This record gives sequence, C-alpha cells and structure tokens, in this order.
Amino acid sequence: MTGRTARGLTGDEAARRLVEHGPNELPPEVSVSLLARIGQQLRDPMILLLCGALVLVVAVGDHADAVIIAAVIVLNTTIGVVQDVRAQHAVDALSRMAAPRAHVWRDGALVEVAAGDVVPGDTVRLEAGDIVPADLLLVEASSLEVDESTMTGESMPVPRALAEEVVSGTVVTRGRGIGRVVRTGADSGLGRIAALVAGAGLRPTPLQLRLARLSRQLVLVTSIICLGVFGLAMAQGMSWTAASVLAVSLGVAAVPESLPAVVTISLALGARRMARRSAVVRRLPAVETLGSVTVLASDKTGTLTQGVLTARQLWTPAGTCEVSGTAYAVDGRVEGSPEARAEAVGLLRNAALCNDASLRAGDEPGEWLAVGDPFDVALLVAAAKGGLDLDSLAHWNRIDESPFDSDVGFSRTVHSGPDGVEVEVLKGAPERLLPMLAPGPVAEQARVQAELWAAQGHRVLAVLEDRRAVGLVAVTDPPQPDAAQVVEDCHAAGIRIVLVTGDHPATARVVAEELGILSDDGLVVEGEAVARGEHLDLVEQIDVYSRVRPEQKVGIVDAWQAHGDVVAMTGDGVNDAPALRRADIGVAMGRSGTEVARQAADLVLLDDDLRTLVVAVGEGRRIHANIRTFLRYGLAGGLAEIVVLLTAPLLGLPIPLTPAMILWVNMVTHGLPGVAFGGEPLDPDLMRRPSPPPTQSVLDRGLIGQIVAAGALLSVASLGAGLLASHLGQDVRTAVFLTLGLGQLAVALALRAPRRGWDWRERGLEIAVLLAGACQLTGVAIPGVRELLGTEPLGTGMTVALVGIAALPGVLVALSRRPWSRRQGTFASGPGPVA
Repeated sequence: MTGRTARGLTGDEAARRLVEHGPNELPPEVSVSLLARIGQQLRDPMILLLCGALVLVVAVGDHADAVIIAAVIVLNTTIGVVQDVRAQHAVDALSRMAAPRAHVWRDGALVEVAAGDVVPGDTVRLEAGDIVPADLLLVEASSLEVDESTMTGESMPVPRALAEEVVSGTVVTRGRGIGRVVRTGADSGLGRIAALVAGAGLRPTPLQLRLARLSRQLVLVTSIICLGVFGLAMAQGMSWTAASVLAVSLGVAAVPESLPAVVTISLALGARRMARRSAVVRRLPAVETLGSVTVLASDKTGTLTQGVLTARQLWTPAGTCEVSGTAYAVDGRVEGSPEARAEAVGLLRNAALCNDASLRAGDEPGEWLAVGDPFDVALLVAAAKGGLDLDSLAHWNRIDESPFDSDVGFSRTVHSGPDGVEVEVLKGAPERLLPMLAPGPVAEQARVQAELWAAQGHRVLAVLEDRRAVGLVAVTDPPQPDAAQVVEDCHAAGIRIVLVTGDHPATARVVAEELGILSDDGLVVEGEAVARGEHLDLVEQIDVYSRVRPEQKVGIVDAWQAHGDVVAMTGDGVNDAPALRRADIGVAMGRSGTEVARQAADLVLLDDDLRTLVVAVGEGRRIHANIRTFLRYGLAGGLAEIVVLLTAPLLGLPIPLTPAMILWVNMVTHGLPGVAFGGEPLDPDLMRRPSPPPTQSVLDRGLIGQIVAAGALLSVASLGAGLLASHLGQDVRTAVFLTLGLGQLAVALALRAPRRGWDWRERGLEIAVLLAGACQLTGVAIPGVRELLGTEPLGTGMTVALVGIAALPGVLVALSRRPWSRRQGTFASGPGPVA
C-alpha cells in the first residue's frame, strides 16, 4: 500500500462518519415497551375470555370472585412479561459477547477497535482468523481465502483476489489482505439479510391456534348455559337479579379460568428447565411448539456436523491407513500396516510442510488451538496424530512457493531439509495433480482411490513429492458426537428429520446415511429442483436437500407446512435466518451461530448441544399433556355443576347450589390444584409416540368423551349425596356442595402424571389437593364461612359418608386410565388420545 493509503482516516473524520452513518451494527429488533408487552399478554384468547367474565361478575356485584379472576389475569400477565424480558436480556448479553474486533488504520497507525466503530472509508487489515467487520473492497490480497458458510452454507473457503468484495460476518481462513470499507451496518450484506428477517411476521404457535378455537367454543357453550340457567331460575320464581347472579356464577364456573395460569406456568417452568440446559427461550410459546413438531429441518454444517474438517483416511502405494479421533482430539492415531504407516508419515510430513496453518497447544489439557485454512488445519492435526513433532518442521526452510491458485488447482512449496536436500511438495485437487505422475499402476491406483472416496462423500486431497511419490488424504466434516442419538430419539418420538445443506449431494448423502436420516426409499434432491418447485409433489419422500441456497430453505419450510406439518428449523448461519423465522419454531446455535440467526430464532442453544432439542421436545409434550389433563379436570367439574343444577329439580330436589357455593367450589378446585397441573412431570411414554396433527382441536372426541364420563361420575355422586341427605333429613345443599368439591379433588389425584420416587418437587399436585380439601371442609365446619356460603353443619357420620361418596369418581377414573393408555396410538395424558 502507499503511505497515504496506509494512514487511513483521522480520528476526527472517523468520529464524524460514525455520527453520519451510525454504528456498524445489525438492525436491532423493534424495541417493545413494557406496556406493549403487557398488551401482547392481554390479547391472549383465554385472557380475553376471563376479562369478559370479570366484567360480568363486577356488573352483578360479585366482588369476591372478581378478585379471584383479576388475580389470575395479573399472575398470567406478569409471568409472561417477566419471561419475555429475561429472554431478551439473555440474547442481548450473548450478542455483546459475540461482538468482534477489527484492525484499522487511524491517524497512520494500526489500531484495534470494536467492529461497531468501523465506518465507511476505513482501511481494514485482514488476517487468518479475523471476522470481516463490514463489506470491504480488497485493495491488497495475498493467498486470501474466506469462509462464507454463514452466508452461503458452503463449508469450503472461497478465494478472494484484488478488487473483489468480502462480506461482513464471513471469516478469513487463509492468507492476508487489506480492504476499504464500502458498506456498514444495515447497508452491508449481513445487515440486509438481518432486515429481511426482522421484517418477517411470526406464525401463531399450534398452542395459540388451539386455545383460540377453544375460547370460541367455550364462549358459545357458556352463553347458552347462562341463558338456560337464567330461564330455569326465573321459572322457579327467582327475581331477575338473583337469576342473573346464579347464571353468571354458573357461567364463571363453566369457564376454566385457571387455564391461562396453567398454560403460562407450564411454559415458564419449561423455559426454566431449558435455561438449566443452556437454552434461551426467546418466545414463551416456543417451548410448547417443539412438542408439536412433526418435521425437523436441520442444517448440516455446525449443527449435525462439527463444522471442522477432519482427515479420516490416508492412502499411499503401500496401503490405506485410518485416522482415528475426531476434529482436534489429541487421542487420535494413524492405524494401518507397518508399511502403510511408514509411508503415511512421509505423506503427512509433506502435507504439513506445504501448509500455512498453525496449530499449538491450548491452556487446557488436550486443547489445541488452530488458525488457518480448514484443509491445512486438518492436515496438521492428522500429522500430530501420526506422531510428527510439528515444531521440528521448523528446521525445513521454505525456499520457494507458489500459493494456491484456483485456476491451477494446487499450491507448491520447495523446502531445504536439515541435511540440505531439497524437496518440492505439491498439494491440491487429484484431477489436477495425478496427471503429472508418470503413467503406470501407481497413478491408476491413486486415480481409482480418489474417485472412490469422492463418491463416498469425502473431500480428497492429493500430495506429490518431487512429482514422483504420491499420497491421498480423505477429509470430511464429522458428525456431532450425539447427532446419531438425537436422530434416533426424534424418530422414536415420531419426528421426521430432513437434512438441508449447501453441500454436494454425495457429501450430504454420506452424512445422512451415517446419522440414520436417509431411509431406504428416501430421496436426495438439489436446490435447483426446489427453485423450480419440483419437490412439492415429492415432499413426503425427500430426506435430504443438497446444494440449497438461503432463499430455497424458506421454500422447503413452506412446502412442509403446506403439507400439514409443524416444522422446526435448526441452523447457525446468516443463510439459515430467513428459514428460522419462517418455521413454526427456529432453533439457533448460540456459541457458533451468527447474531442474525439468534435474532431470527425462537430458541437459542447456548452450548450448541443437540441433545437439548430432545429435552425441549419433551418439555413441549409435557406442557401439552398437562394442559389437556387440566381441561379434562376443570371442564368435567364445570359440567358436573351444570348437570347437578339442571337435574336436581327433576329429581324433586331444590336448586342445590347457591351462587356463593358455586363460586367457592370453583375457587377451591380451580385455584391451587388447577395451577399445580402446570407443574406435573413428564410421562416418559409421551416421547415414544408421535404428536397429534396441529389441526386437531384441543377438545377432540377423545377428550370430550373423557370430560363427559368424569362429569357424569361427579354428577351421579353429587346427586346421590343430595338424595341421601334428603332421605336422612340433612341439608341437601350442604351435602351436594361438599361432595361436588371433594369429588373434583379426587379426580385431580386420579389424573396425576406418573412419578418416579418421592421427590417433593414433583408432589405439588398432591399438596395442592390436600390444601384445597381442607378449604372445602371449612365451608361446612367453620361457622363464619357457613354463614357466607349458606351451608349447615353435618354430623361426623354423614361427613364421613359424603367423603366416601366423593372419592368414588376419582377411584373409577384412576381404574379407567390403564386400559385406555395401553390402547392409544398417539401420546396420551391419562385415558384417551392427546391433541
């Protein structure tokens, strides 16, 4: 560079341009105020339904129940807002940790600044290992290669020359360069993709869709019930005011107002469990969504694979050697026959000499730190595994070199050894180097072996010594250690995994076969077929998408969603971000992932551990099962109250429940026990069955049948208690009141999720039922409460008899669960299928 160019900008000019153009940062997500966050929570369908009930009870002067409903609304909103803010703070902290630095010339000196302070016109120095801080126009380039996998998905570095551009967010893997900043922030290539992602809308989750349908159903049913009860009360001579209070009270009882609290507490507990596994839930409903996932579209590089090239096999005319260990594991070895190993050592020495990467021991035992081209690093690691002392290679002087040129397809170095002997090493593509060998069996063997490895999905490198001796290295990007187990666990849970990658079809096929993704009749299609729409009719048969561009990933997600699936997308690169946002749930890798991917995702895995995905699926299914179990419990109790109220006059009994009794039973049974259902543990059987289709209503036939059955048992028990009290001359209303409340609590115990051991943290439901039962008994035993409710004291014998009658529905529900569960083809919560 000229001295004038090397001076760069002055500090004052850089400050002026920073004010003019703004920080070199990604477009931030639209800031959401506290009031807006509260508004988002209050727009939840069930909360709106509760708000309507709150207005009704206030209108008729029922302040006690108004306080209860208002408390549920406040609790639900508070939990949702707190979780939303916590998730945003966690992602913001992650972004600050990931902020790169840049080396620029200011006032004639090379200084290090935050990438956010880089401005248009800055002169930036690039070296191997640097993150490109902004869009640059290269004014100098020496053997410069850039890893653009975050932008394009292609895992191999791309050479960049003088007058070409390099894009922000990419990584320099080899060589050096100097570039002038031409675009920063939102104007950069990285920023434009981020803006595209930020502008995309969010799809409602399956849970939100199901609860919206449920709310409409409950509003309609509750309105009809209230009108019917109002008419019945008026027909029995009650005033319109008293009839209105009774109708509204029963309407409130029919609405499971604890459902929003159950949902929110379930989601919050799930998010808390996820946080313990180093996962940040950015949107609370995302926890449940994973439980409904039917297709997982997974990126390959850095997600299912380690994103680190590793030499796996070596070939010389003496034979083939295997290189054990993965990535930078120091416990790997070069294994083969003594003759093959001897020649492999020579091959690895040459590969390490014709090499510009560096590899050194880290601070932790067994840790290696590598910088440079991924191919070169893989060769150095293999040389170290083969027993070579890399430091001793410093005694070989490089006296001539020709850097890698994509036109010729290889690099060349000449070295002088300790004994003065000169060695020429060529390293590059087999199709370019093998023709340099003298025709004969060795050259033919090398050609056949290179083609075989290429067909198996390996990247093959040829190394020549003095254009005579030849060796081949098979390099691959190995799978994550737990990837195969994650695939197996997902298949067991009924989740189909689809591999989406920018790599060559052969490479993608090998990885998919190794991990168990590609089925016997599964198809591998290329991105161009996606662009032409040819995959739409074959979507059920496709297991692997190869050579996929970023915009095509969105098309893949759309196709599976149009097929009726709930789609999760995992990824770590900028190229994954649009698909992460379009999917029903986007899962980003937090440690290796880009900021754009993290902003687009619903769930961020801070430690990039794929096993967390399986945990998240379990959390989602646990939440869904708990919601259904609560609905079965809550709606069965509401149904029983309605049936008892409407049927008692037909049996010659007075209206058996006063408005105060109805509201008391509702408060006791839907309060602590209802909320406790949100913390029920995971039933392991849920992870061995597929999830239901997202179009299936939360109140499907199976659940409605269970609600009706439990409601009928509670109704019979309560009416039976009333008839018994009438026969014995006891107060009918008190008998019905006590039996109905205790009977619902007995059903709650019968619907518990399976438990292992006696961990008190999993006994929340039992504790809640005991406390609620005590509260129900106080309605009969405490004089002041009796006056409030209108109950009468009962004798000890009668009370014991009523407790026994109340226990019967719970016993029968518990006995019915085992046969039902064994017959289900989908995952269940108690008897019957779960939707």
